[in-house]
Amino acid sequence: MTRRFASLGAVVGLLGLALATAAPALAQTTAKATFAGGCFWCVEADFDKVPGVLSTTSGYIGGTVANPSYEQVSSKTTGHTEAVEIVFDPTKVSYAALVDHFWRTIDPTTKDRQFCDSGFPYRTAIFTHDAQQAAVVKQSLEALEKTKPFKEPIVTVVLPATTFYPAEAYHQDYYKKNPVRYAYYRSSCGRDLRLEQLWGKR
Repeated sequence: MTRRFASLGAVVGLLGLALATAAPALAQTTAKATFAGGCFWCVEADFDKVPGVLSTTSGYIGGTVANPSYEQVSSKTTGHTEAVEIVFDPTKVSYAALVDHFWRTIDPTTKDRQFCDSGFPYRTAIFTHDAQQAAVVKQSLEALEKTKPFKEPIVTVVLPATTFYPAEAYHQDYYKKNPVRYAYYRSSCGRDLRLEQLWGKR
């Protein structure tokens, strides 16, 4: 009987070890990316269409004030940038593919501006979460400089990610909650027209 209990204990111990070993692998089933491409409503809408993207959250990053409001960020005094935090499944879409998608949804030639929105909060930026992401962006940027279909220099900045603050609830999924207003804003802002001028038709 004692030997049987000892064997059972060994099996339980091995099972626990196997589960502990599997835990890190399970933790890697999602990853995070953060992009700033002007109006975060539009960035959300563009990335929600990508297979493998699990969620998008509009928010603010890079400033000096904790938990800033939209009004504070819009005042252009806090140093924050409108951005979108993306959670994705790396087994379905790679970070490199997301970076490539990002380039073609922004105008990377304008500083502190995107389309009809001007000022520091609307700059374009890629906020990397680790050295591996930074290396991917560096390689992507170098390739883009050689193949871009426009003459203007790329001014999009690449920075380490800092604290990301989700925006107010009414900003989240704005394009779904207010489709008519969103469509009017995007059209009147000339976003898609400028993207076609830069990158051609998708």
